[in-house]
Amino acid sequence: MENKKISKFVLKRLPGYLSYLKSLPADAPAHISATTLANALGMGQVQVRKDLALVSDGGRPKIGYLRESLIEDIEQFLGYDNTTDAVLIGAGKLGQALMGYKGFDEYGLNILAAFDASPSRECTDEGKPIYHVSRLADYCRENKVLMGIITVPAEHAQTVADQLIAGGIKAIWTFAPTHLEVPGNILVQYENMATSLAVLSVHLQAQIKEEKG
Repeated sequence: MENKKISKFVLKRLPGYLSYLKSLPADAPAHISATTLANALGMGQVQVRKDLALVSDGGRPKIGYLRESLIEDIEQFLGYDNTTDAVLIGAGKLGQALMGYKGFDEYGLNILAAFDASPSRECTDEGKPIYHVSRLADYCRENKVLMGIITVPAEHAQTVADQLIAGGIKAIWTFAPTHLEVPGNILVQYENMATSLAVLSVHLQAQIKEEKG
């Protein structure tokens, strides 16, 4: 299926659909409808139907989608069937936890190496090398790396981003709580834990007030 222009909101929902589909037992029905998927995830069926139509043309009226084919269509659309090489900068606790996460393989992400301003060791527990950050740009160019993952403190994030861009990367996934100034052709995905915690806290307080009221 030819990829269509798709919004970030849809892109954020697709992994949820995929996770649910892959969690179903082997003896689950071979077909699944957008309505069934929407009900299972507590979402609007019109929205789910529109999302799936963007990534798969396998839906059939009153039958739905062949589950295995829909999984393949979503994975292909998200690029999970193609391996993306990345580097990680900031080999502290968060960085090493990400380096050790086995689940990235399922999403086509391969972290080649880590970089740090003061490496405390030569490699991770998984055997991935840890280099001094001064080698970052050259390493990215030599290995044609297109994605960088930033887990350094906020005050160092822009410098790291500049080094990544100098090395030719096209996408940055950052856990540093700060805005990055990058050229228009560089995609930045922010993972702001403070924002996520704020959303959870406000929701929790609202639930508590509702229960008390």
